[in-house]
Amino acid sequence: MDSADIQIVAELRRNARISLSELSQIVGLSRVTVRARIARLQEQGIIVGFSVVLSQDIEEQQIRSLMMLAIEGRGADRIARTLRGMAAVRAIHSTNGKWDLIVELGTQTLPALDAVLAQIRQLDGVSTSETNLLLSTQLPSRR
Repeated sequence: MDSADIQIVAELRRNARISLSELSQIVGLSRVTVRARIARLQEQGIIVGFSVVLSQDIEEQQIRSLMMLAIEGRGADRIARTLRGMAAVRAIHSTNGKWDLIVELGTQTLPALDAVLAQIRQLDGVSTSETNLLLSTQLPSRR
């Protein structure tokens, strides 16, 4: 990716629905060139899709947190399957380093979050955990 591709991707991250005309003006390339670059980035697998962020995605749960889990042995897949069935689990990330899984949680109240945390901590194979509350979420600015 060259600097023009990086700028195109950055603008698409800000607004995936931006018109080719507007995007071409911002990056200083013709519409045809911008369209061709986007198509090439998709063909190369650099751009794998476009998504929509709904207000309910970030406002539905009043209490949001990240729970980092250390898993004993090889139980991460089993634990991830169990977590997928929990209503409060919004996403599960595998990672390296001290933690094996990072779980995004969302609940309506702190007592509800406390109950979910207790339930997860009791899963067979969870050796330690650490939880951080998310205070705010910063989304890319919209033009």
